[in-house]
Amino acid sequence: MGLLRIMMPPKFQLLAVMAFGVAMLFIENQIQKLEESRAKLERTMARHEVREVEQRQTRDSLRDSPALPEIEDLIIIYNRVPKTASTSFTNIAYDLCGKNRFHVLHINTTKNNPVMSLQDQMRFVRNVTSWREMKPGFYHGHVAYLDFTKFGVKGKPVYINIVRDPIERLVSYYYFLRFGDDYRPGLRRRKQGDKKTFDECVSSGGSDCAPEKLWLQIPFFCGHYSECWNVGSRWALEQAKYNLVNEYLLVGVTEELEDFIMMLEAALPRFFRGATELYRTGKKSHLRKTSEKKPPTKESISKLQQSNIWKMENEFYEFALEQFQFVRAHSVREKDGELYLLAQNFFYEKIYPKVN
Repeated sequence: MGLLRIMMPPKFQLLAVMAFGVAMLFIENQIQKLEESRAKLERTMARHEVREVEQRQTRDSLRDSPALPEIEDLIIIYNRVPKTASTSFTNIAYDLCGKNRFHVLHINTTKNNPVMSLQDQMRFVRNVTSWREMKPGFYHGHVAYLDFTKFGVKGKPVYINIVRDPIERLVSYYYFLRFGDDYRPGLRRRKQGDKKTFDECVSSGGSDCAPEKLWLQIPFFCGHYSECWNVGSRWALEQAKYNLVNEYLLVGVTEELEDFIMMLEAALPRFFRGATELYRTGKKSHLRKTSEKKPPTKESISKLQQSNIWKMENEFYEFALEQFQFVRAHSVREKDGELYLLAQNFFYEKIYPKVN
């Protein structure tokens, strides 16, 4: 450019500089477009590679490889209802998974939404049933019951859960949103700073203690049907009862958590061997307790109990409690204040043809 300034008149020098600037802008623009095209090509190639891996895994799973033994192929899903001692129970699974050689996976849904999209339902069902490396597996998360038979898969998971007195559960959740618990005391909660007690909320007609907030355990057991989430639906209540009896191996109650753990250990020792002793003596399983929780007055309880929503949620809770106590009565006996599991109470005889 120095030579141009010497040899060319000023007018032409200005034009040359302008032309040079335009050329540089054009080149920079072309470079930017090339970089964007390269990034787009890289993303396309990455997606293609992921699809190839997924297809290869699918082909591998369909080969004539030896199937996993039945007990090693087992999947447990604990679609935990909030504030029912779910963290206390899940901690036991985490403490036992190394010793008992199984996997624990948390189902983390966006904004704790218990209802999955249809495509996520399909993904989840396929993951759970075909992910051999994670078997045997214990999945837990705040998700509504999902019927695996709708998706054309062969195996079904074993469902378990815990329920709680509906008003006690709501009171615990109310204070948990404001004061947290001793599990993660430093974590800021959504309603932190709100000092209003549960009784004050009820007397003032607040939304956080409204009867509609009781409607949770029924839809969690009812599942991914629209009617399940219609507050006060009689159909949802009956469907929740049906699923509890027909689709869940065992549903315990918060108030009798140790009995629930003992029965699971007896029924599923592959996962829960040592769980009862751990619950009685361990520290982690007792860690989570809601802070600053104040029991509601009789007046607050009575006001909530006047609603049809409470009546339905309580009907479901009592139904679950009766079923749990029925199963327990045929599984354990009490002696000197201690519970003991019943020994095997059946055997086989008259087996034919006779073996030589």
